[in-house]
Amino acid sequence: MSVNIHPTAIVSPEAEIDDGVNIGPFCIIAPKVRIGAGTELVAYVSIHDYVTIGSNCRICEYTAIGGDPQDHGFKGEVSYVRIGNNNLIRENVTINRATGEGNETVVGNDCFIMDGVHFAHNVHVGNYVTVANKVGLSGFVQVGDHTVFGGMAGVHQFVRIGDYCMIGGLYRVVKDVPHYVLASGEPLRLTGLNRVGLERAGFDAEKRREILKFYREIYSKDKTFTESFNEAVSNKDKYIPEIQRIIEFYEGSKRGVTFWGI
Repeated sequence: MSVNIHPTAIVSPEAEIDDGVNIGPFCIIAPKVRIGAGTELVAYVSIHDYVTIGSNCRICEYTAIGGDPQDHGFKGEVSYVRIGNNNLIRENVTINRATGEGNETVVGNDCFIMDGVHFAHNVHVGNYVTVANKVGLSGFVQVGDHTVFGGMAGVHQFVRIGDYCMIGGLYRVVKDVPHYVLASGEPLRLTGLNRVGLERAGFDAEKRREILKFYREIYSKDKTFTESFNEAVSNKDKYIPEIQRIIEFYEGSKRGVTFWGI
């Protein structure tokens, strides 16, 4: 296989381009870039220094990856963007490199990132994540696997979002969102389990019931949240692994966790 570079593209001879890469019209590739086999840059794509892109990705028009972080604390240090395999990145997406020497902005594998999305510095996005149009993830946001964002949602810096979540469109996320839930409303609230996502992922009915029962227990009206959660922590070993992960997520929260709203 060979590399196909359109005559109007500007590609540094120092960039590492694997076999089967297709670089379309008017793309610009900086020297300190690595692009994996089978990846396609459709047209007008800019890849800045210190970016690694995996194999079999498709990156569409007017996307810019690896630009300097939009952060007053950035002083020109060397930092990175690392993008995995099999990602579809649509038009007008911006993914900035990290703040802090040697730090990374990371996108996992098999993600679908739609038009106009922005990933700020030090964002870490997991695998199989779907991000709809015009979503913005602020600096240091962390997103787990298989999570879905509705269009135009905005996420505050340092927020963590768990696995298999569904974030409603147009809403702002200012506190952590734990695993397996739906979140919507203003202010944002947890509104139930992401039942459809869990079913598709093979979570059987009994496991879904156990997870929902746990959430109802810790948000019981008979006790304060602190009382209910401390009781769950003291009995952590009795729960299935998925619930133990929820407990650990809460224990690791620094911004606080979005509360149950139904």
